[in-house]
Amino acid sequence: MTSLPPLVEPVPALSATEAARTARQTLLPEFGEIGQRRLAAARVLVVGAGGLGAPVLQYLAAAGVGGLTIIDDDVVEASNLHRQVIHAHEDLGSSKAQNARRRVLGLNPGAQVRLHEERLTDDNAARILTGHDLVLDGTDTFATRYLVADTCAELAIPLVWGSVLRFDAQVSVFWSAPPSPAAPVTMRDLFPRPPAPGTVPSCAEAGVIGSLCGIAGSMMATEAIKLITGMGQVLLGRVAVIDALTMRVHEVPLHTGRGAHEAVPAMGETASAPGAAVGDPLGAVRPPDGVTTLDLGAFQQRRDRTDKAATVLLDVREPDEAAHDALPGAVNVPISALLQAARGADETQAVTDLLRRAGLDDEQDVVTYCSAGVRAARATRLLTRAGWTSAVLAPGAVDHLRQEPELV
Repeated sequence: MTSLPPLVEPVPALSATEAARTARQTLLPEFGEIGQRRLAAARVLVVGAGGLGAPVLQYLAAAGVGGLTIIDDDVVEASNLHRQVIHAHEDLGSSKAQNARRRVLGLNPGAQVRLHEERLTDDNAARILTGHDLVLDGTDTFATRYLVADTCAELAIPLVWGSVLRFDAQVSVFWSAPPSPAAPVTMRDLFPRPPAPGTVPSCAEAGVIGSLCGIAGSMMATEAIKLITGMGQVLLGRVAVIDALTMRVHEVPLHTGRGAHEAVPAMGETASAPGAAVGDPLGAVRPPDGVTTLDLGAFQQRRDRTDKAATVLLDVREPDEAAHDALPGAVNVPISALLQAARGADETQAVTDLLRRAGLDDEQDVVTYCSAGVRAARATRLLTRAGWTSAVLAPGAVDHLRQEPELV
């Protein structure tokens, strides 16, 4: 476990207003008035004002961080509101960055808030990150995550990192040049390279429980406060793994040169689960060995070996997704319904009853599909455990069949 010296020197004094506003915090003996003055001196950059950025920004502003920079080029959409609690219904269509600034100043009128309403790129990343004491990454795209992590490593800026997907989250601290004797650890020690395209879903594809963003974001804000003030032991060299369904939090040690396959168990699996899939930077699960994935040719060969009616396409997306672009003849049974059935006392019977109610025969060959293949792989594992014959239709094959539906 890593104790580090304070990240910044304190400002000379707090204003009377700020001292009164943060009085309950400065009572903490580990924190004190000098800790509050360190927060006031800190210059912190938050990438993304979304699910993780929302609690991060609000808690850092409320805690008294004096300089906050917000990067976000997006606007507020209705589907954001269940988890991005810095925004409200009346903010739909407005700039996330500008809206976040209003909320931050409402909590801490003395904060200096800078905005970058632009996408972080290779061309501007170093310029934007330079000059900050600390960066917190609340983004959900691989390109931006790796760009932020690599730029922080190059500039020797500590990075507080978080990831949320479905009911699972991960939080850690990366720093390429921490004070001795702490060992340097970067995100590439955890995830050496991005996953292959199409193998990992986004929150829009796989879903996320909104309240978990608050848990992970609050943990990220706490790590930032500890780094700035020198309190406690930060998550440098450790990954906190949160399972909201069991409300268990455990940590996994992380060392330089140790990759994701060893460091962190897959989201949705336990560390001891047989055949557990490997982790990805958004906490997603790739189909493990043992799940058959069919490209278009393999699907057609599999179907043609038997009576065509003996093979059924099972769309395991949610009903609103399936209504938009389901393949011809596909049956829709959402993965959420399958998972709920599997929680019963008799998983096999419950899954079989669900499929029969949808019109399937347990003699049929069930080929599952979704958008990225991840939900389909989970469905195929469930079906296989329940005694059904099942395989996954690869996302590329799904796209091809949408373009040429006569091949179905």
